[in-house]
Amino acid sequence: MTKRELIEKALETARNARDRNLTLTDMGAALDSLCEVAAAELLGGGEVPLPGLGKLKSRDVAARKGRNPRTGETLDIPAHKAVIFAACKDLKEAMKP
Repeated sequence: MTKRELIEKALETARNARDRNLTLTDMGAALDSLCEVAAAELLGGGEVPLPGLGKLKSRDVAARKGRNPRTGETLDIPAHKAVIFAACKDLKEAMKP
């Protein structure tokens, strides 16, 4: 799904549910604002709840040794922060075969 497709689907859902006056530009601005807020929260070490989906969390990853698969050369991978997604119970259940 592309960003445009996401915006169009969200706009369609919002128009059907409550607000028929929203435009594609409004929904795009709302998505951009949500992403900015989420990024700031994750950079600060917090969590971002996504109702019905789960949570985005910031996690520290320790430094480690790695290997370049092409050359076999050993590399030092520095410590860094990573974003992880933890699915909610309902989503996990829905994804089971």
